[in-house]
Amino acid sequence: MEQPSPKSFTNAMRALVGNCSVITVGDGADISGLVVTSAISLSADPPLLLACVNRSSSSWPLLDKYRKFGWSSLGAEHQDIAEKFSGFGGVKGADRYEGAEWQRAETGALLLKGAPSAFDCEVEDMIDRGTHSIVIGRVRAIRESDGAGALVYWNGSFMPMVAHRPAC
Repeated sequence: MEQPSPKSFTNAMRALVGNCSVITVGDGADISGLVVTSAISLSADPPLLLACVNRSSSSWPLLDKYRKFGWSSLGAEHQDIAEKFSGFGGVKGADRYEGAEWQRAETGALLLKGAPSAFDCEVEDMIDRGTHSIVIGRVRAIRESDGAGALVYWNGSFMPMVAHRPAC
């Protein structure tokens, strides 16, 4: 049986709805980050998160070097942040942080102010498979913001999701 091509696999994966989160990594001027749509919880006790990060990304070496990161889920109003952290328009490194408010977490990682949920993490493990590393993060602290909605990725586009309250 012939294996599917990377292009056909990528196209098929676009049919799945993915949550959008920004992973922030690095220290001082040596910072970058990326959008992940493969973010999931791994364990509640102990609290662990899991994301898949392409080893060719500019953020992967920083994850390996600093072993800590911020994880901010993106709200309905955060499409511009998603585009910057996806590298739209060639935005790289520290320039990805422009135009948003960030707060320093306990580990020193940066978390997005107003994110629906944000996690301060240390790298527990990085497992290489294919082109990516499965990054397992141990959660050290959590911050939450109510009413921020969500930003999802579907069919190659970012889409804001806002909870609608039933009419009285």
